Amino acid sequence: QVQFVESGGGLVQPGGSLRLSCTASGNIFTNYKMGWYRQAPGKQRELVAIFISGISGITINYADSVKGRFAISRDNAKNTVYLQMNSLKPEDTAVYLCNVKRTPTSPDYWGQGTQVTVSS
Repeated sequence: QVQFVESGGGLVQPGGSLRLSCTASGNIFTNYKMGWYRQAPGKQRELVAIFISGISGITINYADSVKGRFAISRDNAKNTVYLQMNSLKPEDTAVYLCNVKRTPTSPDYWGQGTQVTVSS
């Protein structure tokens, strides 16, 4: 099991910024995968940004729709992953969920989600 503490969501105008944080139990440095997904009403859950650990090191994947606007980062000492979201658009409105996968064959664990609403 993984315990999560997520924060940072809210209401912001188009063009604004927010920073999400996710603190997970355990040592995030050893996680196979950790990052953010989002789900908008009536839509499927989609990847936003994620760290993936492999034999060649850690890679970061971003959804095409957020490249150049969002940045994921991590503080291993605090077991925390951040998502800096800039130039927000109405279509970024969704519940943002923190995701952890301990190993490639372990289940996905999900945070409770934090609402991000981009509206004027």
